[in-house]
Amino acid sequence: MWFCLPLQVIERDRMRESLSLFSWALLFSCCWVTQAEIFTSISHMTDLVYTEKELVQSLKEYIKAEESKLAAVKSWANKLDALTKVSTSDPEGYLAHPVNAYKLVKRLNTEWSELESLVLQNPSDGFVSNMSMHRQYFPGEEDKTGAAKALMRLQDTYQLDSEAFSKGKLPGMHSNAMLTVDDCFDMGKTAYNDGDYYHAVLWMQQSLKQLDAGEEAVISKADILDYLSYSVYQMGDLPRAVELTRRLVAIDPSHERAGGNLRYFERLLFKQLNELKQTQQSASEEPIQLGTYIRPKDHLPERDTYEALCRGEGVQMVRHEKKCIRLLCRYQDGKRNPRLLLKPIKEEDEWDSPRIVRFLDMLSDEEIEKIKELAKPRLARATVRDPKTGVLTTANYRVSKSAWLEGEEDPIIDRVNQRIEDITGLTVDTAELLQVANYGVGGQYEPHFDFSRRPFDSNFKGDGNRLATFLNYMSDVEAGGATVFPDFGAAIKPKKGTSVFWYNLFRSGEGDYRTRHAACPVLVGSKWVSNKWFHERGQEFRRPCGLTEVD
Repeated sequence: MWFCLPLQVIERDRMRESLSLFSWALLFSCCWVTQAEIFTSISHMTDLVYTEKELVQSLKEYIKAEESKLAAVKSWANKLDALTKVSTSDPEGYLAHPVNAYKLVKRLNTEWSELESLVLQNPSDGFVSNMSMHRQYFPGEEDKTGAAKALMRLQDTYQLDSEAFSKGKLPGMHSNAMLTVDDCFDMGKTAYNDGDYYHAVLWMQQSLKQLDAGEEAVISKADILDYLSYSVYQMGDLPRAVELTRRLVAIDPSHERAGGNLRYFERLLFKQLNELKQTQQSASEEPIQLGTYIRPKDHLPERDTYEALCRGEGVQMVRHEKKCIRLLCRYQDGKRNPRLLLKPIKEEDEWDSPRIVRFLDMLSDEEIEKIKELAKPRLARATVRDPKTGVLTTANYRVSKSAWLEGEEDPIIDRVNQRIEDITGLTVDTAELLQVANYGVGGQYEPHFDFSRRPFDSNFKGDGNRLATFLNYMSDVEAGGATVFPDFGAAIKPKKGTSVFWYNLFRSGEGDYRTRHAACPVLVGSKWVSNKWFHERGQEFRRPCGLTEVD
């Protein structure tokens, strides 16, 4: 591929050329002066006149390059000053918008490095020292790629076209967080490099659309068409691939691949039409958009159901609602638990079979802030256990950061653990530590079981399988982030301070496969949750075995 260098890089290289020319001219002049002392002649002096003129021109170019560099730095400073004023006024609110989060990662990963290269042309010890000190905290290339893929994940789940993201138009909110031509190109290039031609087409098309609308860009139309035409070909749309490649050849007849690609695409199209006994038709004039091509299937069999539930589509009513009876709600005192008699917990039914209940006012704002405060320094990429090796590893289907808190760390953690035990009637002695998780841009956990399926996970043998899940919502989420159960069509929206509870196992100890659930990608907002996983051991008399496998 041919790539157009960013403006800052172009200015940097131009300045280096100017400095080189200036240095060469000075050296050349010195040589001529030395020779003039030996060979005094008008002709040689005439040459010096032209040398001086060349030096002046070189000096002007050097000054122009310096001024250009300074103007570029000033422009950067003004833009970033305005950006940081907005972002620091409400960091979490600013990062709640996925485009803002993506652009922050992109700026720190790519654009600040370009600025560093620009400033490095002259002694800038303070800036370089500052950059070096903070560089260890900068997102890497993997982070930049991950942020781009997160936007694509949101695009798929919530069926948003590229223009919606580009213009900051997300469900329920409008923002000034916009993607430029170059941003869209980078998104498409990320997908292209990953062999994801479906998303490469969508984002390259958006980049081209904005460029054709007159938006300024560093990237050229030829570069966009180069990527777009090949991606369209990979999606099996030969007529459009031919049409796009012809546009590329018209713009850049000397392009090193365009001519060859065009001949190849035309031969394939001719062969295809002959086999189908059809006459050649012109490519569709309809613009490429969401739905033009079918998204390739992936590893998740219930992908369509899961994503529909995340969008609020296909959500089923529980039996109470079908009978036009209101969902049951009650005050729950934990079977007359002394700690709940004076202040029972409010309980609502979310689903009847399997039974899922929500507890209201489970956590206070003070408790939530303390739990977040304790967890933040320890947040690390959440892991899953590899079913083949048993080793904990990161996975693309679980995108969040988590930390584990012990009851002894703070009285609030101990108090929350005790409250969970009082409400559920299950002992926390064999439960796992309180896990705290934060889902950022596009954060999700695709459909999974909380319990270990057979063959039994050796890590659970001591205390048995995960009997039940107690999930605390520690933030409201503007859009997305629901907990969904694809098997029976339930969708539970996060509500700060509330908790949901369900059993993962039947009384027999067999797994309840209906409890396969997922955390939908966060579209707008920052989702904080904490959870407690109860294990079987110690619950023998608190939840006795049933007489059948599915009791």
